[in-house]
Amino acid sequence: MAIADLDKQPDSVSSVLKVFGILQALGEEREIGITELSQRVMMSKSTVYRFLQTMKSLGYVAQEGDSEKYSLTLKLFELGAKALQNVDLIRSADIQMRHLSEETRETIHLGALDEDSIVYIHKIDSMYNLRMYSRIGRRNPLHSTAIGKVLLAWRDRDEVKEILSGIDFTRSTPHTICSTEDLLPVLDRVREQGFGEDIEEQEEGLRCIAVPVFDRFGVVISGLSISFPTIRFSEDNKGEIVNKLHASARYISEQMGYHDYPF
Repeated sequence: MAIADLDKQPDSVSSVLKVFGILQALGEEREIGITELSQRVMMSKSTVYRFLQTMKSLGYVAQEGDSEKYSLTLKLFELGAKALQNVDLIRSADIQMRHLSEETRETIHLGALDEDSIVYIHKIDSMYNLRMYSRIGRRNPLHSTAIGKVLLAWRDRDEVKEILSGIDFTRSTPHTICSTEDLLPVLDRVREQGFGEDIEEQEEGLRCIAVPVFDRFGVVISGLSISFPTIRFSEDNKGEIVNKLHASARYISEQMGYHDYPF
């Protein structure tokens, strides 16, 4: 789309296109002044200045001292790196998740933390007709899911409290944990035993077990889980299920560059 066509767009679309036009121009130069930038993107200096100040306040653009020179920060790189990390993670996890699916015939999920929720970034459906309903991209609470507990358990407690301070502890079932005070000791147990559980906390009749996946820095970047209808779950088999999950998560973690998987 040509810059000249921007005025024909709805205001919100036009603004987005202008922002990306400025970002693209900034990406082509180490630093650039407002006059040159406005000429390059064919916008008024006042419009460019207004957008630059907003992007500066959000951390995407830096101003060189007191000059009128502006440059991109590394924040866009960080966003891109996160996206690439998820692509690599999903590629590495897919084979292991399919092995787990073949061995258990149950639903397998890979979930990541996104602000105050988990987001499913990959899944393999159960081979049974009676199965958990979910989809890639779906969000679920941290406090009532096995993956959510795993994603929190290896984080600093102050960070966990900050994350939990902004969530609504919705009671999905009579078993749901509904306060930070009740959840914190559960997270300690998850970290000690190496896996998290959802025992009909998010949905009655459903149980989930999840284990951590680490990146090359030893940071938990996702949780790998198996979900069962309670009628197909047996406590006698839990140890075997956890071992299978750990074996898969260990392999995925190694593919992500971490070779000291603790379980």
